[in-house]
Amino acid sequence: MFLSTFDLFKIGIGPSSSHTMGPMTAAARFVEDWRATRPDPPARVRVTLYGSLAHTGKGHGTDRAVILGLAGMAPDRVDPEAADALEAAVRATGRVERGAEGGFAFDPAVDLVFDLGPPLEGHPNGLVVKAFDADGAVAAAETYFSVGGGFVETAAELAARQAQDGAVADGAPLIPHPFATAAELLAVGERKGLSIPRLQWANECAVRGAQAVDTGLARIWEVMDGCIDRGLAQGGTLPGGLGVQRRAGAIRRRLEEGAGRNDHQPHAATDWLWVYAMAVNEENAAGGRVVTAPTNGAAGVVPAVARYYRDHCVGARPDGVADYLLTAAAIGGIIKRNASISGAEVGCQGEVGSAAAMAAAGLCAVLGGTNAQIENAAEIALEHHLGMTCDPAGGLVQVPCIERNGLGAIKAVAAASLALRGDGRHFMPLDNCIETMRQTGLDMSVKYKETSTGGLAVNLPEC
Repeated sequence: MFLSTFDLFKIGIGPSSSHTMGPMTAAARFVEDWRATRPDPPARVRVTLYGSLAHTGKGHGTDRAVILGLAGMAPDRVDPEAADALEAAVRATGRVERGAEGGFAFDPAVDLVFDLGPPLEGHPNGLVVKAFDADGAVAAAETYFSVGGGFVETAAELAARQAQDGAVADGAPLIPHPFATAAELLAVGERKGLSIPRLQWANECAVRGAQAVDTGLARIWEVMDGCIDRGLAQGGTLPGGLGVQRRAGAIRRRLEEGAGRNDHQPHAATDWLWVYAMAVNEENAAGGRVVTAPTNGAAGVVPAVARYYRDHCVGARPDGVADYLLTAAAIGGIIKRNASISGAEVGCQGEVGSAAAMAAAGLCAVLGGTNAQIENAAEIALEHHLGMTCDPAGGLVQVPCIERNGLGAIKAVAAASLALRGDGRHFMPLDNCIETMRQTGLDMSVKYKETSTGGLAVNLPEC
């Protein structure tokens, strides 16, 4: 199964890829599937959220996402002003209106159910969408799973993928350099004489064509870079009720003011890493436009390290960011295929840990690392996130998520630097580290997997 760079890096909105973008996509897909087979709209629609979606959905804006999805909006095309007005209209009228297509009843107070009981079988992020006819009978129903990074699968699709277990799916794109593990990636690179970014680029071109790939990569970086700039320009308090203040803009100003002083500390470059990552995740927490990298909750790491490379690293190349993204995607695809990038499945080791591994690999590549050094960099970064829980306070992607992205970016740069000091030989292969993450996620208590029922989420200040 080929996981494209454009599957892992998806343009959308905050605060969560699994809890916002996924449910929005699922709701929109249900209505589109209905329209494809029936001339008239349903009389009523009901959506029930299960597992992590139910426990932390309100903090993640899942209710809003479902409303927007039913109304036909998609994460990469949401107009925030239009979305606010549309959500308010649905809540006021109890109906979703879709112009000439016709509308249907959907009262969020009644028809959007947060089921805090056991999760659905298959994945912790489950939702069931049902359509009713005028007599109140169920006319259609579908179960969806938001499996991380904005990816959505029906129950049947999830079961088929799990049963497939590595086989080539019917209709899957034929790519010149297939790989499913890091060991296979290294072997293919050595056999073909290709670096990891060039290998990934060739695979992408086989699916989309060179011009579309280059244009797409430029667009991804444009949105990432713009998100950093927006975050650095903002102030005030983040929504959600925790009273968390935006800090990236103020830190940036202090860094700029101190840049020319004699007491300028050598670790100021690390401070820039912090501020770039925090800027992205503050934007994400505010519902702004971000790129899954590989998720929204971990969206700050990859852009921060890319910006650090472009603005602070000696020898940064104009085309370096594209190679950085391609390398990061190759590593992210291996992790998603063999473990998980979902905090609801494996904790934050699968989100920020994966992002740090991706960023470390990308930076190592563009700083001249060999394929073996790139694999080593990814392993170092992931290894030192193993066991990290996902325990957001109030179900919001703010505490500890914003600072955690900053630390992930710092670890990524340190991992790349350490790998570049070696020759690529190391004790623990990346594949074994990924398997360890998977096993650790299976053993991890559900309290620490994006349910906000354990860890920091329940140890809050009392005043």
